[in-house]
Amino acid sequence: MKRLIIASKNKKKVEEIVDILNDFPFEVVSMEQAGINNDIEETGKTFEENAKLKAVEIFKASGEPAFADDSGIEIDYLDGKPGIYSARFAGKDATDDDRNKKILKMLEGVPYEKRTARFICAIALVLSENEHFIVKGICEGIISKEPKGENGFGYDPIFYVPEYNMTTAQMPPAQKHKISHRGKALDLMVEELKKYMKNT
Repeated sequence: MKRLIIASKNKKKVEEIVDILNDFPFEVVSMEQAGINNDIEETGKTFEENAKLKAVEIFKASGEPAFADDSGIEIDYLDGKPGIYSARFAGKDATDDDRNKKILKMLEGVPYEKRTARFICAIALVLSENEHFIVKGICEGIISKEPKGENGFGYDPIFYVPEYNMTTAQMPPAQKHKISHRGKALDLMVEELKKYMKNT
């Protein structure tokens, strides 16, 4: 079975991706499982640019198909922040809890209708030097007034999805995968991979 290497050291993110792709005919492994420990600096100005530079570096290091996602949250009241800086918004060594507290503090007193936000995930897949593509998934929601839920990671406890009357951290994993930015992007990636496999 062909390997597909995820350009990420985030264990929770890797677990989520492996879970979503569990029916796919590739052995999905993390970069650490593939013996790659490169520290990749995210110098891009968009989610797409960051995803591509990470995937290209892991492809070059391994010679095997590789993909990377770059994801984050955009909050309209904060003019789209934290955006591509979502992971380091509260400082390099901040925890998920630190980041969520910072967002809630910045939105203190802001009414419900102005707390609109979206999760964005761009995925770049590099199959060979000449074959690569980028897909993007988006999940719309509202920043809640307090964290709720124990599932997921990152900003999930404060990302409320009105249609389901719960945060993404309150959703069972299977439900979250269906509507999440990462789940949508991975579905699009799988469709592109199927087309590729038909033509090779």
